[in-house]
Amino acid sequence: MNNLDATDWKLLEILQENGKLTTKEIAQKVNLSPTPVYERIKRLEKNEIIKKYVAIIEAEKVGRTLTVFCNITLKEHTKKIGNKFVKDIISLKEVTECYNISGDYDFLLKIIVKDMKHYQTFVINDLGAIQNIGSAHSTFVIGTIKHSYAIPLQ
Repeated sequence: MNNLDATDWKLLEILQENGKLTTKEIAQKVNLSPTPVYERIKRLEKNEIIKKYVAIIEAEKVGRTLTVFCNITLKEHTKKIGNKFVKDIISLKEVTECYNISGDYDFLLKIIVKDMKHYQTFVINDLGAIQNIGSAHSTFVIGTIKHSYAIPLQ
């Protein structure tokens, strides 16, 4: 991170805003020619500062209308059991994010499903099939106030 100069930071901001811009368009925004911009972006990718490029889908427009945050507590806390839980959670496509957290719970899951019926089926058939879950506490999103994928850089 010490190797990043002001231009690198600007490139990251631009790419977080619109990853589909061409190198030429980005170069105009940072007042450089396309070749050094291209080389800088490749370096950021190689150093895994830029992990990947994705299309961000509007969940509701593809029929995924319910977002749930689910707090999980494990019954036991061993390395083997924790690793098994993580492996099982990663395999569930409805779980879009999973965090190992401190406090009253062990994990926080973000789950996106079609509707409440889909969530009920998911909890019974998928989440319920994972061994060693002591408790699961669900919080249902009724409205989104702010949702950003951008990492604050300044």
